[in-house]
Amino acid sequence: MGLLLYGSPSIEISFDDRALQHLQIVITAKLRRRESFVFSWNDSADIGSGRSSIWLDPSSTLYYRYYGSRVPAINREWVDILMESANSGSGLFFLPEPGTAGQQPSNSRPRI
Repeated sequence: MGLLLYGSPSIEISFDDRALQHLQIVITAKLRRRESFVFSWNDSADIGSGRSSIWLDPSSTLYYRYYGSRVPAINREWVDILMESANSGSGLFFLPEPGTAGQQPSNSRPRI
């Protein structure tokens, strides 16, 4: 399980390490091009469901914390799907890996 920490003070958003690696690729690509966008995800049922969003821009403070030591294999199809979402008018929406049972963040409650 990994964490995406956003802002200062940090908001912690938990994602599976594999999902976080794919999100990092997409977010980094957008920010490297100096593109701002909204990032949204569905909250897990154990914290009451719902949806959360943050605004990302090149000045955003981001920290990716992985709990596993191995870099997961990259699923190019998943990266492409996430990038297509990020380039849309509604911004990046976390979508589960194609062919999985719809993983969502396990504990995506923002903690300040």
